[in-house]
Amino acid sequence: MDHHSPRTTIAIVGGTGPQGRGLGYRLARAGHQVILGSRDGDRAAQAAADLSELPAVGTTVRGDTNASAAADAEVVILAVPYKGHADLVGGLAADLDGKLLISCVNPLGFDRHGPYGLDVPDGSAAEEAARIVPGTTVVGAFHHLSAPLLLDPGADLSHEDVLVCGDDAEAKTRVMALAVEVTGGRGVDAGRLRTARQLEPLTAVLISVNKRYRTRSGIAVTGMPQPTPEKVIV
Repeated sequence: MDHHSPRTTIAIVGGTGPQGRGLGYRLARAGHQVILGSRDGDRAAQAAADLSELPAVGTTVRGDTNASAAADAEVVILAVPYKGHADLVGGLAADLDGKLLISCVNPLGFDRHGPYGLDVPDGSAAEEAARIVPGTTVVGAFHHLSAPLLLDPGADLSHEDVLVCGDDAEAKTRVMALAVEVTGGRGVDAGRLRTARQLEPLTAVLISVNKRYRTRSGIAVTGMPQPTPEKVIV
């Protein structure tokens, strides 16, 4: 089976934030058409122009409003803060219907003791999105990648695993192939969409590690079988 993803138009809702720009850069470098979305279309256009100046970007990166970006894409990545998430997804429902939606939203809170996972009524942000747009195939992925490393042209992320969860096997395989292109490492099937309830707040652990050791930590799973040549573990 060929696990390499076909060239695709990918919109990133929240594409002007660090995570959105980082994923956009890596996907554009892999040859996908990338549209950075923002509430402010002009801000998105400026972010896209900046990304286009980075090394090895072989395709056009453009910016637009979140709604226009989602409407024009085959695949949409949600890279937004959790605050306002439900209203944002609901407002994009018509543009997301029938598409593949990848959620890397991490519902986190911060207090004087540091970061922690928030209680989400639906269980996770990914499941919340799936409820709001039932005609959309939702997959959770890219929760644990460091935004500064994604944006660093020289950063090697091949030692990190991207954990992917979802209820549609074909969609998960497609997202795992995208994960390989983003990191050069492995895409790992982490189970059903409900496992996003564990994956999303795990980011708080990495933030705590980063603060304690002044590093940019990631996730690598031990005890795995040897990956296929495409580095997708299914």
